[in-house]
Amino acid sequence: MQKVIFLKYGELSTKKDNRNFFLKVLHDNIEKTLKNDVNITYDYGRMFISTKEGNFDNVIGKLKNIFGIHEIVVAYKIIEKDLDNIKENIIKLLNNKDFKTFKVEVKRSDKSYPIDGMTLRKVLGAHILKNIPDKKVDVNNPEVIVNVEIRLKEVLIYFDNFKGLGGYPVSTLGKGILMLSGGIDSPVAGYLAIKRGVKIEAVYFESPPHTSEAALNKVKELAKKLALYNIDIKLHVINFTEIQEAIYKNIPHEYLITIMRRMFYRISAIIASRRGAKVIINGESIGQVASQTLTSMNVINEVVKIPVIRPVACFDKLEIIELAKKIDTYDISILPYEDCCTIFVPDHPVINPSKEKCQEYENLIDYDSLIYEAVKNERVITITSEDETFKDLL
Repeated sequence: MQKVIFLKYGELSTKKDNRNFFLKVLHDNIEKTLKNDVNITYDYGRMFISTKEGNFDNVIGKLKNIFGIHEIVVAYKIIEKDLDNIKENIIKLLNNKDFKTFKVEVKRSDKSYPIDGMTLRKVLGAHILKNIPDKKVDVNNPEVIVNVEIRLKEVLIYFDNFKGLGGYPVSTLGKGILMLSGGIDSPVAGYLAIKRGVKIEAVYFESPPHTSEAALNKVKELAKKLALYNIDIKLHVINFTEIQEAIYKNIPHEYLITIMRRMFYRISAIIASRRGAKVIINGESIGQVASQTLTSMNVINEVVKIPVIRPVACFDKLEIIELAKKIDTYDISILPYEDCCTIFVPDHPVINPSKEKCQEYENLIDYDSLIYEAVKNERVITITSEDETFKDLL
């Protein structure tokens, strides 16, 4: 009897012709995350992971942060499939458990097995009652569920399972560029994009000396949290100072935020093109601030052809905060360090900007040259979830 972990695929089970592709990527993502600590095998229905006895909790903890897994199960594998062997091993395992009520569930994927599932469930239940005193069957609310799967090459017995994150394996749906600020919304948007199989890279706009090194470290810490699900994150740091100062000096202040975000989009689109990304992702939520009215979104969006995904567009702030707390980014996001979006904020930003006025005002600055210099001088930092903390520098 061998102790193993096996994974249930959940949503991946709905895939047909390209299911093997999704499973191969999931296997590779798990291998990159767990490194050399495990042995992984898989087939169309299950993925199996074996490791040394003292490493199970560590492995399960890491698997809980990998998208594409519906359920994580600790099981015991038996190669000899005869009934007496199954009975003997079930009793051996149950003798180590403290319980009063139980029920037996049987799944028989090997249809050639001589005993049908319903009969086997009754036989195994009766055997437990006979061999372990003071136990009762409770089909509605049992303390222990004895799961038995009869597979082609083995029998699996298991009691414990853990909920996975679901979603699609990271990178199965391509790459996206996340506009990562220091706020609450953009890390949540990044997490939701990762969940749908998008491998993200991030772009951060700094504006020294108006923004501090602490603000950058705050964003690095947020990227570290997202890297837990994304394997790693390449953070593209763009010096936005000259562009932001040119906007502030030359453009009517009610249009500062609108023009600034149009520049953000242009730069993000260039980075996406260079990095082979198919979409831009951001944390815009409809109506939350002046630049996130539908009119503003339309005017800002028109400067790029690449699709822009807004995963939290229809969330309210409390929903976003709840998810930020779940992924452990909230406490970092509320640290009081200003970014490009929070400096030089006008008293009365336009909420229904005009495309024609934006184009007119942008002609007052040589933004093409400024963007070229900003992108040329970008810094790229690769961040993993295991990097040393940046909090000490905040």
